[in-house]
Amino acid sequence: MYHFFVKQEQIDGGAAMVTITGPDVNHIRNVLRMKPGEEILVGNGTDTDYLCRIEQIAPDQVTAGILSRAESTELPARIYLFQGLPKSGKMELIIQKAVELGVYQVIPVNTSRTVVKLDAKKEEARVRRWNAIAESAAKQSGRVLVPEVTPVMEFNEALAYAAELDVKMIPYENARGMSSARQAVESVKRGMSAGVLIGPEGGFEEAEVSAARKAGFAPVSLGRRILRTETAGIAVLSILMYQLEAYSAQAGPGSAAAR
Repeated sequence: MYHFFVKQEQIDGGAAMVTITGPDVNHIRNVLRMKPGEEILVGNGTDTDYLCRIEQIAPDQVTAGILSRAESTELPARIYLFQGLPKSGKMELIIQKAVELGVYQVIPVNTSRTVVKLDAKKEEARVRRWNAIAESAAKQSGRVLVPEVTPVMEFNEALAYAAELDVKMIPYENARGMSSARQAVESVKRGMSAGVLIGPEGGFEEAEVSAARKAGFAPVSLGRRILRTETAGIAVLSILMYQLEAYSAQAGPGSAAAR
């Protein structure tokens, strides 16, 4: 089922109607060639999806009647991915896959070994592009929430931003054994928040790892192989998704996603 996002003011709860405007109108009319009577999912991008039936398709807007609230597809915990800026288009792949796996927010981070340096104008354009990719991935994967990609943060700024998170981990090639990773993943429960800090190509400086540890990030191993930056975050998020989805299944139907 096709999935679209609108602003909260485009949802009229009293009339049980949704109005879709902007580029999605062209997509519905001319690309998908949808007709009145077809059903779609419409979300407010933050906490609710609605099952809707298209009622009218006009050149500048699509109106749809709300049939019911849709079941949440969100993980029962908020996962924050702190990603050291990689080269070329790797960040776009990371954002796309992180959103598919259930991340709550992606925070690009400048580190000592970051190769990519963005001036203010390029950064603003890049962040807009990254958020568009996040929205597209959220639509494709049936997310209720459109995860935000924040502006680029400096390393120490990112550590401060993560201060209040419940669980924090930093995959690190010099960490030994899998027990620390298992303990960190299993400690993330429903309603909690967790941060995953991933280095860029070349990894972290020792001083950065030391600063992260002082800020509460636990070094964890992802096995005996060294993973690329675009693989490491996806690997951790996959493990967390499995753990949290299994937890949700055990908790039963009432296990709504954290907000």
